[in-house]
Amino acid sequence: MASNINPTVRRRRLGQELRRLREDKGMTAEQVAERLLVSQSKISRLENGRRSISQRDVRDLCSVYEVEDHRIVDSLMQMAKDSRQQGWWHAFGDIPYSVYIGLETEAASLRVYESLLVPGLLQTPGYAEAVIPGAVPELAPENLEKRIQVRMRRQERVDDPKRPLRLWVVLDESALRRVVGSHLVMREQLDHLVEMSNLPHVTVQVLPYDTGAHAGMSGTFSILEFDDASDSSVVYIEGVTSDLYLEKTNDVHKYTIMYEHLRAQALNADQSREFIARAAKKHADAMG
Repeated sequence: MASNINPTVRRRRLGQELRRLREDKGMTAEQVAERLLVSQSKISRLENGRRSISQRDVRDLCSVYEVEDHRIVDSLMQMAKDSRQQGWWHAFGDIPYSVYIGLETEAASLRVYESLLVPGLLQTPGYAEAVIPGAVPELAPENLEKRIQVRMRRQERVDDPKRPLRLWVVLDESALRRVVGSHLVMREQLDHLVEMSNLPHVTVQVLPYDTGAHAGMSGTFSILEFDDASDSSVVYIEGVTSDLYLEKTNDVHKYTIMYEHLRAQALNADQSREFIARAAKKHADAMG
């Protein structure tokens, strides 16, 4: 079972173990950094799983924490070795949100609030081909094709026959109205959205304009949850130059409450399908 865990999650679990050892020793990240003559930010990145952890890093940290049980050290060293393996997404080169893809690949459920566009896991190739260069205007053509391929590959996780992703999306009406690519692209995209929303493990709710002020006006976000109890939930907020990952219990709880308010304010699943179908028809009518 462990061999199927992707490297992103391995790094995250290893980081959690290293943080626990530090806290058990009663040391701060700053104190550890001083002992190892490294930056405090490096210790933080190692503990939050945002960077690769070498076996040397593990050895040095275990020495600082005075871990005497060789079985624990050996286990952590093996985790470090395994965490340096590559996930499927590495075959596509440098993907800026590769950490998120690793978490998404392992997640049991994903709750998404999106205000401006259809989430990547539910995009058609035509929509992705139009929306990606619009969002990243200086993207080279070869990188555009790579991004599209990665996005389509990510979608395999949604309807994986062995372990389908439980996906819940709250989508603002503006994502349905904005013409991305063309009216034809939008009609096909919205038809696909209705089709996907009929899957038993996929729920799509629309937040109409007339809802007025709502809990998601501060911005879009996603909440990832995992089967393994040792993997805490993560709130993901995408940025232009860097992404934000929130894992503290209090932060996740606040976003979970926000999401519950959004679900309550949005149309229910059946009403949303009807709403999306009507929007698709308007795009079809606009085609002439």
